[in-house]
Amino acid sequence: MAWNFNNFVPENHRMEIVVNTRLLIRDKLDGIGWFTYETLKRMTCSHPEHHFIFVFDRDPDESMIFSDNITPLVLGPQARHPILFWIWFEFSIGRLLKDLKPDLFLSPDGYLPLSGKTKKLAVIHDLNFAHYPSDVPWTVRKYYNYFFPRFASKASRIATVSQFSKSDIINTYHIDPDKIDVVYNGADINYHPLPAEEQELIRRQYTKGASYFLFVGSLHPRKNIGRLLLAFASFKKQTGSPMKLLLVGHRYWWTSELESIYTSLPYKEDVIFTGRLPQTELYRIMAAAYALTYIPYFEGFGIPLLEAMQCDVPVITSNNSSLPEVADNAALFVDPFSVESVADAMIRITKDEDLRKSLVEAGRIRRTKFSWDRTAELLWESVEKTVSGVQGKVKSI
Repeated sequence: MAWNFNNFVPENHRMEIVVNTRLLIRDKLDGIGWFTYETLKRMTCSHPEHHFIFVFDRDPDESMIFSDNITPLVLGPQARHPILFWIWFEFSIGRLLKDLKPDLFLSPDGYLPLSGKTKKLAVIHDLNFAHYPSDVPWTVRKYYNYFFPRFASKASRIATVSQFSKSDIINTYHIDPDKIDVVYNGADINYHPLPAEEQELIRRQYTKGASYFLFVGSLHPRKNIGRLLLAFASFKKQTGSPMKLLLVGHRYWWTSELESIYTSLPYKEDVIFTGRLPQTELYRIMAAAYALTYIPYFEGFGIPLLEAMQCDVPVITSNNSSLPEVADNAALFVDPFSVESVADAMIRITKDEDLRKSLVEAGRIRRTKFSWDRTAELLWESVEKTVSGVQGKVKSI
């Protein structure tokens, strides 16, 4: 591989920032991908005085090049396996940084090259793999648990998405608290309430007109889909309700245990899997939901909570990890390890209309505390602190 860096630094730009953008893949953005997309779109447009080099591991879509102060660069190999992670970051990115000598390497997914002297800002969203290693494939688990403590130590500075995750990084990896900034997530402004007649059309499309509980996200073990299915069956048995359960997300992580639960599940004809859907469809499905049922047993933030609040949809969520911090008083909390607790919450929210209305009202207040604009501002503060070497906290939301 050979690169010509002569044209990478426009004369009037004060800072050169290399960014790991390997997760900016059109129509395949997940939670970290959306964080990357929403923050970088705002930061690059808001700071035309600086130059950003977006480093992809495959040809990027033009929609991911947000402004004229971005130079896209494709480096191989495609980093989609632990061995390839190591090669891409340590050798491809490592050589780029050594040759270019930028002011900063920003990594929105937390991965870093361990060699070199470039200042590095790692966004580490959560440490689920450290606490629930069996939820992750063996090779990925070994990579994460070997390298992420080293990434955290090597980083000049760390950003994360909740106070919970900050405390977890401090306690698990013994990192100086002053080295970590909290930059809460936001939610897409296109999530908003819909008129009743439009909601009815959406329900006819997906559930033959029935009201539905909604889960949105990857069907990963830590998202607790098994207990959600069992709780829904218990809810149906106790109430006889015509309510459906709509699960939106990719089945990449679907396990034999989940398959066994689903196969033997009573009322499974009332469980609907949509697979992964376009973002425009997610706006509609969320706004027509009766309630969001998002009960992971470990979560660094939980963006769907904000998306539901923006649609005036009440939230049922877990009482642990970051979720009480994000939802505050705008959710009905459950023990994610108790099927009975989740089923009881489903029953309460369908039987008590005053409770449902109070959660919607609380959500309208709570959602104002978060925005991608504010996330990008806080991340930029962390960028500036990393480059300048100043210690201390960025402002919080």
